Amino acid sequence: MFKDILTFWFSDIEPKQWWVKDAAFDTLITQRFSSVLEQAAAGELYLWRSSPQGRLAEIIVLDQFSRNIHRDSPAAFAQDAMALVLAQEAVAAHALLGLNTDERNFLLMPYMHSESRAIHQQAEVLFKNYAPENNYQFELKHKAIIDRFGRYPHRNSILGRSSTAEELAFLQQPGSGF
Repeated sequence: MFKDILTFWFSDIEPKQWWVKDAAFDTLITQRFSSVLEQAAAGELYLWRSSPQGRLAEIIVLDQFSRNIHRDSPAAFAQDAMALVLAQEAVAAHALLGLNTDERNFLLMPYMHSESRAIHQQAEVLFKNYAPENNYQFELKHKAIIDRFGRYPHRNSILGRSSTAEELAFLQQPGSGF
């Protein structure tokens, strides 16, 4: 089953679909993979963790598909902690060494999505060592926001958090949200 996830994510769709907000694409992922996300969220896909590719597939489901399936709702971020733990375990198990560049980027993405300064210290090193330069630069931009605010201000309204005046001013700048 995890091979279906990887084939879909890395072969069946265009890479540009990874980064754009597209209701039709979100609907496609919802129709095809919402039950898989439910299984992953319940910890039921643990057998996938026996290989680097299986770990990666579970991380993609939790970290990426959750954002598509639950776009603009708090549930989009509900699996971030589990995805991060799986990514940390995969890094500790040297799973990055058995993955190609695109696969490594998505295995590391939970680090970038974290709202923890400590995690972004790790992310900076991991992206520098295992990701292309443009992804490393993108991590540095994320880290700067976390270092400044301790969270991603663009998530505040979705998560029902109050924004500070400084965050509101920041959100008016181009490129302040991802």
